[in-house]
Amino acid sequence: MSADPATASGYTGHPRRMGFFTDTSVCIGCKACEVACKEWNAVPDDGMTFTGMSYDNTMSLSADTWRHVAFVEQPRPLGHQEPGFGEMDFRWLMASDVCKHCTHAACLDVCPTGSLFRTEFGTVVVQEDVCNGCGYCVPACPYGVIGKRESTGVAAKCTLCYDRLGVGQEPACAKSCPTDSIQFGELDELRERAARRLEQVRAAGVDSARLYGHDPDDGVGGTGAFFLLLDEPEVYGLPPDPVVTTRDLPSMWRQAGIAAAVLLAGIAAVTWGSRR
Repeated sequence: MSADPATASGYTGHPRRMGFFTDTSVCIGCKACEVACKEWNAVPDDGMTFTGMSYDNTMSLSADTWRHVAFVEQPRPLGHQEPGFGEMDFRWLMASDVCKHCTHAACLDVCPTGSLFRTEFGTVVVQEDVCNGCGYCVPACPYGVIGKRESTGVAAKCTLCYDRLGVGQEPACAKSCPTDSIQFGELDELRERAARRLEQVRAAGVDSARLYGHDPDDGVGGTGAFFLLLDEPEVYGLPPDPVVTTRDLPSMWRQAGIAAAVLLAGIAAVTWGSRR
């Protein structure tokens, strides 16, 4: 498949691929992105209760949480940062997670109705009025992003505010972020910006900083939403080495075809032998 998913999907003369760069080093955990997403996309509330396990009240992405801000508390300083109070030596890692809009999107491969489609911006959108609720897309996603909404029985996830992109506006989450932790734009330009920011963060003493999802040679062909993390992906609940879950389907179909051909040949041989 082409590195440009919109071209691979048949678009010509389409806009540049758009996406998110989330710089977690400046996220303050305000959750303005979660609220803005819900308000613009009319996403239902999901409890609004504390779990007792964290200051986070949404815990993960789901059909009713298209943006999720992770709260991670660690007993160590952040780079060259001085401890705040006496022996209190800890740091908060916060990160606003979202659908990755993969270059190779398994959810698209398994959708039997065409409810999921690739847009001209290279993003992946669900048409909830077309979804039949089969749920095949849910286990196909290597990031655990997409889910089925209990109230409607159909799949839902981030659309990267497809309706706003169509009229030249940035997604609601990026628009509402007070620290520019969520940055929206052309993906190539975002990657250059992220590389410069990574150098700055490492120069500030955060040697564990890294980019996640930016590599077009990774298991999903790179993502349309990538991140600057300050620790291992697992710390934020992200898979360290995601792969497109449908990558083995072609070889599986070939093997199934060969097996069927051998079976038919055996049946034919037995039938021919019994008639002699």
